[in-house]
Amino acid sequence: MEFEVDDSRARVDRDAVWEFLSTQAYWGQWRKREDLDKQIDLAWRVVGAYRKPDGGLLGFARAFSDGVSAAYLADVFVLPEARGHGVGKALVQGMIEDGPGRDYRWMLHTDDAHGLYRAYGFTDPDSTYLERPRRVP
Repeated sequence: MEFEVDDSRARVDRDAVWEFLSTQAYWGQWRKREDLDKQIDLAWRVVGAYRKPDGGLLGFARAFSDGVSAAYLADVFVLPEARGHGVGKALVQGMIEDGPGRDYRWMLHTDDAHGLYRAYGFTDPDSTYLERPRRVP
């Protein structure tokens, strides 16, 4: 499968991202479409994987950051038909290693794909990390 990774926010197919996150992502189904649009608009970076030659979206990731030392990786997904072709690795590589936050402290939450993220230096949190979970109304 031929694909390319691009960090152009304008290129993101928001309808495709919404379709996946609102129906298939265990972590994203609570959001409204306007929430997702705002998250993309305000993200520090977004990275998409696009099928060659037609440019269809195959995967997506976004991050928010202070732009200096820390970033949070969110909403990483690969469409089912593109899994097993290196798309997830390319997304994380493009976001973490090839982007301006290469030397930042990165954080994320995930119930799966731990092996993918460990390959990019993610580890279990140490004793300095605390978290206040999101309140569910």
